[in-house]
Amino acid sequence: MIETTRILVLGAGPTGLGAAWRLQALHQRDWLLLEADGTAGGLAGSVVDEHGFTWDFGGHVQFSHYGYFDRLMDDLLGPEGWHFHDRESWVWVRNRFVPYPFQLNLHRLPADEARASIDGLARAARDAGVARPANFGEWIDATFGEGIARTFMRPYNHKVWARPPERLAWHWIGDRVAVGDVARVEENLRLHRDDVSWGPNNQFRFPVRGGTGAIWRTLASRLQAAAPGRLHFGQRAVSIDTHAHEVQLASGERIRYEHLISTMPLDVCVRMSDLAPQLGAHLADLEFSSTHVIGVGLHGQPPPALATKCWMYFPESNCPFYRVTHFSHYAPANVPDPSRYWSLMAEVSESAFRPLASPDVDGDTVRGMLATGLVRDAAQVHHTWHRRLERGYPIPSLHRDRALGVLLPALASRGVWSRGRFGAWKYEVSNQDHSFAQGVEVVDHLLTDALEETLHLPERVNARRPSQPAPNGGRG
Repeated sequence: MIETTRILVLGAGPTGLGAAWRLQALHQRDWLLLEADGTAGGLAGSVVDEHGFTWDFGGHVQFSHYGYFDRLMDDLLGPEGWHFHDRESWVWVRNRFVPYPFQLNLHRLPADEARASIDGLARAARDAGVARPANFGEWIDATFGEGIARTFMRPYNHKVWARPPERLAWHWIGDRVAVGDVARVEENLRLHRDDVSWGPNNQFRFPVRGGTGAIWRTLASRLQAAAPGRLHFGQRAVSIDTHAHEVQLASGERIRYEHLISTMPLDVCVRMSDLAPQLGAHLADLEFSSTHVIGVGLHGQPPPALATKCWMYFPESNCPFYRVTHFSHYAPANVPDPSRYWSLMAEVSESAFRPLASPDVDGDTVRGMLATGLVRDAAQVHHTWHRRLERGYPIPSLHRDRALGVLLPALASRGVWSRGRFGAWKYEVSNQDHSFAQGVEVVDHLLTDALEETLHLPERVNARRPSQPAPNGGRG
């Protein structure tokens, strides 16, 4: 049996749900959304473990570059459904916490290292524009100088991307990394003043209960009620015939479409399609890292030094993780009883260029938390939870754009619109708000030929309300 629909959406993560939300808002009726898993959210999902602790699939927070996204968030969970937090992000280095942005708070370093870092920053500023960097590693050196590059930027980015920064392009950066203002840094050193004001979004929100996944489960439920019969879970696509405009499901059913919005990874989409023979060679330019998310449930209460911290970066080699989120701070309901428990959530990257140090990721994470002072005693640990995400970050690799310039137009010429975090493979617009917007905008493009601004003009979108990003851009 072959079912027919005008617009078929694959995936119920933020992008697919964004497309469905827009289709429903525009009173479209001829569409279907299929999700392989049993629930909505994708990489923005959450789980409750056997001990009653809630965990996200990574360190997600809610901020936005889009008014309609903000309004939808307000509506989905209501005024009582959100916690709002003042952003506190820190770098743990040289056995101390340094406020982020690191490069504006060098006064927190040992005096000789602070002075050397500022001198390197000043030299970099004097030499700015002398030579165009060939890769992200050269951009780091040219922008921050030897001291900051050695202490923080190079080791951190090697950790988070799971590859040397020389394997990354640099043009994606835009406003996603704070550069140093030498005069401002000098003044901060003289006054011994913390400077955490960079970026206008000094507050973010998080669901009161259910983790980040609660947002997308709620939206999926709304859509199912408003458009019964159009969202189907547990339906996995196994092949795409772009010539016949047909998707075959694991069940054997086939669905014929006019337009296919695919949010699956771009390389997976190509490989399962009839275009694989002619496009397959370009997939080598698409790189990604895997992410291990390790939740650590803890007895007692967080120490005062961590009580208000949101997330922390770890560039040094005495721990496997690059980032740790104080997850119970985001929402007390993330633990079963906040009077007895608290929680930390670590992220560890992995790739062929940077394999795991050992298979005992959970144990290495706990030992790293002890080494960095996050946890005082191993007896505090109630349990650990571990989820490996095969695809954690889409890498802005040296030849990514070369591949995208071939793959996305070739698919579009056959009515396939690959969008989302791994669908479009553009890290710079892959946070939740960006991904949702890609779904909205591709629908507008199909129905009215509107420009997909997020996909094609990421620098313009990110300039609207630039978020507080991580040193590599962060994850929203």
